[in-house]
Amino acid sequence: MKTLPYLLIALFLFSCSDSVDENPAPQPKDDDPTLYFPPINGSDWATMTVAEAGWDQTKINELISLAGNNSSRALLILKDGKIVVEAYFGKEFNGTTNFNVSSNWYWASAGKTLTSTLVGLAVKENFLALSDKTSEYLGNGWTSLTATDEQKITVLNQLTMTSGLDDGVANSDCTLPSCLQFKAVAGTRWAYHNAPYTLLDKVLENASGKNLNTYLNETLELKIGLTGQFIQTGDNNVYYSNARSMARFGLFLLAKGKWNNEQILDETY
Repeated sequence: MKTLPYLLIALFLFSCSDSVDENPAPQPKDDDPTLYFPPINGSDWATMTVAEAGWDQTKINELISLAGNNSSRALLILKDGKIVVEAYFGKEFNGTTNFNVSSNWYWASAGKTLTSTLVGLAVKENFLALSDKTSEYLGNGWTSLTATDEQKITVLNQLTMTSGLDDGVANSDCTLPSCLQFKAVAGTRWAYHNAPYTLLDKVLENASGKNLNTYLNETLELKIGLTGQFIQTGDNNVYYSNARSMARFGLFLLAKGKWNNEQILDETY
């Protein structure tokens, strides 16, 4: 699924400029007490003014206008976890309600990073290993490949877009075995291909024994305050949430899998 420019979320850790600062200010680390995490529940979120961030208000205004004039729905800029800029534009899906802090939009292919995070959590919980053969979770014949070639595809191949399956089929989103055809031996060719990645959802469900949204909610949403869900959209499972949830996820990644003092996802993953 191609990413559309409707939801623009920016996580700015430092002021951008055209020149290189030879003496840059030290940046917050995941264990830096200056890195702020908003409460799990409620709408409270600490803010910082543009002046306090040390940024150019004129340039920020230009950025907000750029986002609004290019079909964006939301723009969030965080510094050290605090909101510096929060702006909303356009309409919700119904075409009449103004887009706002509570409005949901789809993450498109940005949701692949959320899926990969869930795989990492499943690895941490020993539900699966990246080296596992995909057929261990989807069964034999999940593709139209020979048994030998199918057995070479692993969870890691799915994550890294190296399954070797043909992305040039009529519908590269189709996850039916008839659509999953041989192009190259797994691990020898990279191609952006939605279908094998989408099937990671079934891998997760079968490995954990839980529905995808249930597993997401228990392992991540309740721990960092995400309020969204995966919804079947065409052949893909697409995550929908408000903009602040996406910003929370970005902050979680910035902190290398930590939220406050809890290491939720292994930093090495």
